[in-house]
Amino acid sequence: MSGSGGAGGLTLVTGGAGFVGKRLVEKLRDRGERVRSFDLAPPAHEDDMQGSILDVKALMDAMIGVRSVFHLAGDAQLWARDRTAFTTVNLEGTQFMLLTAKAEGVARFVYCSSLTTLVGENTPIGPSQADETIRLAPEEMLGPYPRSKRFAECAVEDAAKEGLDAVIALPTEPLGPGDEAMTPPTKMILDFANGKTPAYIDCILNFVPVDSLADGLIAARDKGRKGERYLLGGENTSMQDLLAQIAALSGRAAPKTKMPYWVALAAGLIDTKLVSAVTGTAPKAPLTGVRLAGRQVSFSSEKARRELGWQAAPAAPALKETMQWFRERGLLV
Repeated sequence: MSGSGGAGGLTLVTGGAGFVGKRLVEKLRDRGERVRSFDLAPPAHEDDMQGSILDVKALMDAMIGVRSVFHLAGDAQLWARDRTAFTTVNLEGTQFMLLTAKAEGVARFVYCSSLTTLVGENTPIGPSQADETIRLAPEEMLGPYPRSKRFAECAVEDAAKEGLDAVIALPTEPLGPGDEAMTPPTKMILDFANGKTPAYIDCILNFVPVDSLADGLIAARDKGRKGERYLLGGENTSMQDLLAQIAALSGRAAPKTKMPYWVALAAGLIDTKLVSAVTGTAPKAPLTGVRLAGRQVSFSSEKARRELGWQAAPAAPALKETMQWFRERGLLV
């Protein structure tokens, strides 16, 4: 389907009311495509449908007349009281999507995975590099969320081998205003801006502006090769550099205490395995997040640049817009 885009039929976006989904839907409609958002949220447009990716009947209805699919719906948090929720939503939901896409003869299927599937148990503690050529077993993942996403990737790859024209996108951390669900990267930035996090781990972060990410997903659909994975990332930034930027934008001093990884890991274990397990409230530092941060991985999107003609915009303007959105929403204290 390379180069054919969404011409000649509907484009379906699952999770179309989410942070990334909304931007993607807007961009597709700006291109003149007829787009159907499928989300748990009420419809915002006449072509939208409300429903769950776990409801096969609703999925089949949503898939009627669809030519291309962007599957973004899923549980993007790093912790859940019920660990099986990740498997149910992220894996089984994707399996239902693949079944209905094949049944309806969809021409191109784009699965939105996660950079967390590129980091595993054997990734060294300390600096390293990664791109989409890294292929890890689901059992190597550092927590239930990345494990569910890697299992789903495998399901998409199997479907591609069986004939479905599918590609996989691996976004890094989306950045920009409008993240109503407060996904982990946005929540982390807000907590630092509000002085709620007195210490930090010396890690490497990779942010992709949400507008750039939407463009990258479209490029993956239009130019990506069947069965391939494309990492869609931006600049690699140290935590210290990020904190300096947040401090300059917020006027609040950055935390000066750098927490050793093993101390952070112990705190994450206690917070996740004991406190959150008893109280049912999300941990301040989910164990999965701490384990990922300790790996200090820098990511490369060279393949997306070379094959898709895509490159992320700088992250600094997106961070500034995010901080302004916090102010407008009264989220800064």
